Amino acid sequence: MKTPLIRLMATALLMVSAVAQTANPAASTTPPKTNNVRRAETRFPKPEVKYPLGPDSLRKEGVPHGKVTDYVWKDSKVFTNTIRHWSIYVPAQYDPAKPAALMVFQDGHTYLKEDGDFRVPVVFDNLIAAKEMPVTIGVFIDPGFKQAEFPANSPRGWQPEPQNRSFEYDSLGAAYSDFLINEILPEVKKLYNITDDPDGHAIAGISSGGICAWTVAWERPDQFHKVLTHVGSFTNIRGGNKYPEIIRAAEPKPIRIFLQDGENDNRSRRPGWDWVEGNLNMASALENKDYDYKYVLGGGRHSGNHGGAILPDSLRWLWRDYPK
Repeated sequence: MKTPLIRLMATALLMVSAVAQTANPAASTTPPKTNNVRRAETRFPKPEVKYPLGPDSLRKEGVPHGKVTDYVWKDSKVFTNTIRHWSIYVPAQYDPAKPAALMVFQDGHTYLKEDGDFRVPVVFDNLIAAKEMPVTIGVFIDPGFKQAEFPANSPRGWQPEPQNRSFEYDSLGAAYSDFLINEILPEVKKLYNITDDPDGHAIAGISSGGICAWTVAWERPDQFHKVLTHVGSFTNIRGGNKYPEIIRAAEPKPIRIFLQDGENDNRSRRPGWDWVEGNLNMASALENKDYDYKYVLGGGRHSGNHGGAILPDSLRWLWRDYPK
């Protein structure tokens, strides 16, 4: 009888330990990893689609190149004791005498890379030269590391993931918009002539950065009228699955939004944790309240592949009636 008794005691100890960890989540010092969510199995698997980049995402002969300048921000009053990378893109056509449009990207590093999924500086160069979007200053902001300096020997990117990412991006409320509008953008405006017209302000992000972009516009529609989200995390990481009912309960706000998602995005059987359902629910709520929105569902996973492939068309749609 000893063996069953020992197994029973071990099982009981494991259950007590699990309950203790659940009751005291603060005991874990590991922050949520918002880019590493397991997908639930499905009874009806869908083939994954890989999307090629089009010509507007590639360098073209004769198109002038904008300039990207990198910065470090470590003096935040909103997200104290953090350090982060950020960058500014300035198109070749920028004229200090004329106010430029503005577009802000969360997880800035992934949108900046010229060999990545999005290649925003290349796309901006091509569309601005073709007068298919306005002369636009791009601001690319990374989440904060909760430390005095950047991790040693770690290039700017996803690894290691900045510890403050989920807190900054997935939280509902005005904290991130306060940080952006009162800390970062004044620094940009010291250097460049930016329009004050919210129709000339757009904000974008992928995954948790996508819900963050929506939250900024939702909290401050006086500042941002345009939103672009890629595989947005409208899920219960920090309550974001409630946005559809929040949208339905509120008066419409002057926000135009382009949502991109994929059939093979993160799926879950836990209520509030399915990315495909979350984006569908957002589109449904936007339709219900008669928003100016476009929802595109592709065949990709939780990545930037599809969003990057359609980025030029997304930007054309977003800026379609703004003076070029």
